[in-house]
Amino acid sequence: MPNEPEGEGEGAKQETAPVTREESVERVLGWSLRLAYVPVVVLLLAGLGAFVYGTALFVHSVIHVADHPFPVDKQIGLFLQDVDLFLIGATLLIAAVGFYELFIREIRLEGPTRIPTWLEMRDLNDLKARVIAMIVLVVSVSFVEVVVDTPSGRQVLDLGAGIAAVVVALTVFLRLGGRGSENTGSGPRQ
Repeated sequence: MPNEPEGEGEGAKQETAPVTREESVERVLGWSLRLAYVPVVVLLLAGLGAFVYGTALFVHSVIHVADHPFPVDKQIGLFLQDVDLFLIGATLLIAAVGFYELFIREIRLEGPTRIPTWLEMRDLNDLKARVIAMIVLVVSVSFVEVVVDTPSGRQVLDLGAGIAAVVVALTVFLRLGGRGSENTGSGPRQ
């Protein structure tokens, strides 16, 4: 036949096995892991937003403190908000890295830009532990910010009790929840 490429006559045709329903579903599920790019990008952008906003707030705080240096206790809260925003940005960045490593592929960087070992995610429990640790840190800084800015001891005590309850609940969740399997929640790595 004139339209056939050389070497592909009738004898060279290959038979392909029909694709089963299970194989089709597996292909679709494998492809659906690409949806993890959406939260990775959104978390990276949100982290960038928190860093930019924290930087803008820092500049504003420095100008405000330069214009009104006293009383000092009111100025400390401005800088604690910066710490809070940068910690929130770091939490979002950690979550983005975790999603990428768990659902897309392992990050393999060598040299000076190597990913720190504490940021490597082996399973969903690693991601939960890191995000919960950052949440506890953010809540702690927020509490100190309220302590600095609030004259009412009763309000601080109530907030402290609420934060303590949340921290205890998160700690119990981490200690008792989901450590049965080391591979729980881990996605395919390429």
